[in-house]
Amino acid sequence: MRVAIFGRSFPAVYAPHIKHFFRVLKDKQVDYAIHSDFRNFLNEMIELESKEAWNSTDDIRSKVDFLLSIGGDGAMLESAKLVADTGIPILGINTGRLGFLSSVSEENIKAAITELVEGKFTLDKRTLIQMQTRNNLFGKYNFALNEVTIHKKDSSSMIVVHVYINDEILNSYWADGLIVATPTGSTGYSLSCGGPIVSPASGNFIITPIAPHNLNVRPFVVSDDCRITLKVEARGENSLVTLDYRSETIESTTEMQLTKADFHINLVRLSNESFLTTLRNKMMWGADKRN
Repeated sequence: MRVAIFGRSFPAVYAPHIKHFFRVLKDKQVDYAIHSDFRNFLNEMIELESKEAWNSTDDIRSKVDFLLSIGGDGAMLESAKLVADTGIPILGINTGRLGFLSSVSEENIKAAITELVEGKFTLDKRTLIQMQTRNNLFGKYNFALNEVTIHKKDSSSMIVVHVYINDEILNSYWADGLIVATPTGSTGYSLSCGGPIVSPASGNFIITPIAPHNLNVRPFVVSDDCRITLKVEARGENSLVTLDYRSETIESTTEMQLTKADFHINLVRLSNESFLTTLRNKMMWGADKRN
């Protein structure tokens, strides 16, 4: 088995666990190549045996069986961008905080790698949301696993986001911004703004306003087969649009078309994991002493 490894910097307290991670890969005879930026970080902390490195999607396309992401959910989102349309499954080793996507804790590293090698896993297919603009704003990486966000930038004043569903007006949102989230992203920024938690396979997008001025405006769930059009009005000349962790400045006249991408991201789900189990654990549901 051959894997690509990607990660973000982490506190030194996790170094023993990462050393253990690489020992397990060696014991299980797993070949690996490390993303060059992450390799530079690791070289300052631990001694690496493999000299192989990679940088781009094309470097791993059809060349690895899995991508192992070390970090939190942010690292998983960046991994999804790097995997893109290759279909390479992603497994997250969590050195972050909450970790809805990056699910393997440091004490379960050996068990997780063992199950991966032995094929004791299933794949969760996660929907992506894709953005199209006239100037192809994000190039070939114009997709997001979690959400698309429009936010005010140059002024403290609210912006107005006109939202159309299949060319029919839904609403004009007077707010600090607007989130259009996938089911995967429903436990992220959208949730913190009052959006619902949505099952990953539900086939929906969630439209959630950020600090809306109208108190009767609430999040809205639509089918992911819909085409969502966003048109922004702002007192300032520019607004900010974000696809997961990547941001670009847009002029207020920019029109954005959002649709479901024609490919998906495969997340590795190990034998003892499920979305509901993760939800209960991370949200501490059932922590009531009456249960």
